[in-house]
Amino acid sequence: MTKNFPDVTGNNLNGDNIRIPSQLKGEVNVLLVPFQMWQQGLVNSWVPFLEHLMENNPHFDFYELPTIRKMNFFIKRMIDGGMRGGIPSRDTRGRTITLYIDKKPFKDALEIPTEDTLYLYLVDKEGTILWEESGELSDEKATSLENALVKAQSE
Repeated sequence: MTKNFPDVTGNNLNGDNIRIPSQLKGEVNVLLVPFQMWQQGLVNSWVPFLEHLMENNPHFDFYELPTIRKMNFFIKRMIDGGMRGGIPSRDTRGRTITLYIDKKPFKDALEIPTEDTLYLYLVDKEGTILWEESGELSDEKATSLENALVKAQSE
């Protein structure tokens, strides 16, 4: 059975409202889903590799989706402002879409057992999950993603 990424909406750090996955730029996109601030190191382990994939695949993009429980407007502004201040690149801010959501249904839909690691999903515009992984980048995970990307682009 095919698993789909949930249809969610969030604001990127440039202030644009984005519906995921339908409004993402790539025909296929990797979505990095961290739940805790310390997982930024896991995200950073993937970024150079994902940037390399973008250079060689014009229909591919990637996004970081920090996933946080629903909060009031003022706390959201404070959190987003802190993240925005730490990211000088407009492109990177545009690729960072904070999700303030009820996390339980989101995690249930993706079968996420714990918030103790980073999750990654290769999805198409319809949200079909073509590949999924968790944790830090490794050679095996990189090869697996490259193979999934080749397969997705040949279909």
